Amino acid sequence: MILVTGATGRVGGEVVRQLTAAGVPGVRALARDGGRARLPVPVAEGDLAVPGSLDAVLEGVSKVFLVWPTLRADHAAPETIKTLAGRHVVYFSSAAAGAADPINASHAEIERLIREHASAWTFLRITGLAANDLKWADGIRRDGVVREPSAGWARSHIHEADVAAAAVRVLTGEGHDGTAHVLTGPQALTAPERVAVLSEVLGRELRFEQPSPEEVREQYAAVFGAEVAEGLVARMTGPAPEPEPVTATVEELTGRPARTYRAWAADHWR
Repeated sequence: MILVTGATGRVGGEVVRQLTAAGVPGVRALARDGGRARLPVPVAEGDLAVPGSLDAVLEGVSKVFLVWPTLRADHAAPETIKTLAGRHVVYFSSAAAGAADPINASHAEIERLIREHASAWTFLRITGLAANDLKWADGIRRDGVVREPSAGWARSHIHEADVAAAAVRVLTGEGHDGTAHVLTGPQALTAPERVAVLSEVLGRELRFEQPSPEEVREQYAAVFGAEVAEGLVARMTGPAPEPEPVTATVEELTGRPARTYRAWAADHWR
């Protein structure tokens, strides 16, 4: 049996849908509030932040697609990951795992625990989800302005459907144990370049603005807290990092090229 965590989220939900569409038997979803989940597979109620809530959920499970609730559940990570012992864990991770900021440091620690406790593991490391740009929706609706730090950073964002397609191949195939796959989109684009793509897809003029470091700090602090915000501000408002890598891993795993940012935009913004 395959357990999909984060099943009510964007990536986990897509993994459930693609497993179902492929006719894979024995798929179970994990949700904190099972009564609110609307999924085409049995839904088990449990919380990764509460290890004791997973005992019944894991009965009969041999493979787990793990979307970790980064930072929120990190206090419970050692005990929770221990409960996954004896199973193949496919972890949705970050290509920057191990970087100094708290989010990527968390990914590195989860990877370490999985290596220590899981009987088999595969890491699906992404550079960034294209879906993160949905946070621009309010500004686009309001006045056609996108405000984003680090304007010069070219990012190889990936469509969540491609992450899920890769996950399905790993969960249902062989030969991926002990492998860290880096998944990306087919092109690295800066935020202004992505805004230009959205402008074309939407058929309206959009404008890009770069906020001040103080504005960025306030924005991130509201979501992650002051301590995490400081690390993110330093990373996002400093000199533009090197462009993110572009890999062919999606095509190697799934047999089809990764979807472009334009294809993602057409799927989500029209």
